Amino acid sequence: MSVSKPNEMPEESNTLLHTALFAQVAPDQAEELLPYLMETTLDKGDFIFREGDTDCRLYVLESGKVKLTRTSSDNRVQLLSIHARGEVLGEIPVFDPTGGPRTASAVAMTDDTHVVWLERDALFGWLDKHPRVAINMLQVMAARMRSNNEHISDLVFMDVPARLAKTLLNLGSRFGEPMEDGLLVPHDLTQEEMAQLVGSSRETVNKALTDFSNRGWIARKGRSIVIYQPGMLIRRSRR
Repeated sequence: MSVSKPNEMPEESNTLLHTALFAQVAPDQAEELLPYLMETTLDKGDFIFREGDTDCRLYVLESGKVKLTRTSSDNRVQLLSIHARGEVLGEIPVFDPTGGPRTASAVAMTDDTHVVWLERDALFGWLDKHPRVAINMLQVMAARMRSNNEHISDLVFMDVPARLAKTLLNLGSRFGEPMEDGLLVPHDLTQEEMAQLVGSSRETVNKALTDFSNRGWIARKGRSIVIYQPGMLIRRSRR
C-alpha cells in the first residue's frame, strides 16, 4: 500500500466531485478540500480500515472495488456490501464520533484500488464555511437509510430467488459490461460471499443460480455472471 500527499493529486481528478455526498458542491468549493485529501493505493486483500478502529476518517473510493465485512466472535466473516468508484466509505464515525469504534472492515477486492480520505476536523471546518452543503449530505445519508430499510424488508418478505434476482440486477447496474449477447457482470465474489450478499445459504443460492441458468436468464463464468434476460430477473424479483 502506498500513500500520496494531497499536493500530488491533480485538481482535475478531484474524486469528491464524483460522489453522491458531494454531488451538489460547486467545483471551487470542493477544491478547498484538496490540500487536506490523502490518497492510497491498495492491493487485493489490503484493509482500508478494520472493525474496531477508532479513527474519524471519511473515505472515497476512486477506482476498484471494496467490500465491507464483519467478523463474529467465533471468527466467521460476513459480507455486508460491495462498493464501487465514487462511493463513500466509513462515514459513520465521522458524523457520530462518540458512537464507538468502527463496526465493519473495508477490504480491497482488486489490485490497484485507489482511495482518498479526509479527516473529520478538516471536513467539519469546511462545513462551517459552507453550511448549505450539510443539508445535501443529510439528504444523501437519508437515502442510504432508506436503502438499508428496503434491504431489511427484502430479507423479511422476499424469497431467496427474488432476492438473488434483485442482487444480480443491482450488481449488473453497477459493474456490468455490455456484450453482444448480454451483460457481463464481474462480481469477484466467492460462492459463500454471493450467498452472504443475498442473505441465505450457499446451497440455496446455488440452487437458484442453477435454475436461472437452466431457464436461459443467466450464465455463470467463474466469478462473473452473464445476464441474458434482465426482464425475467426483474419479473422474478417482484414476485
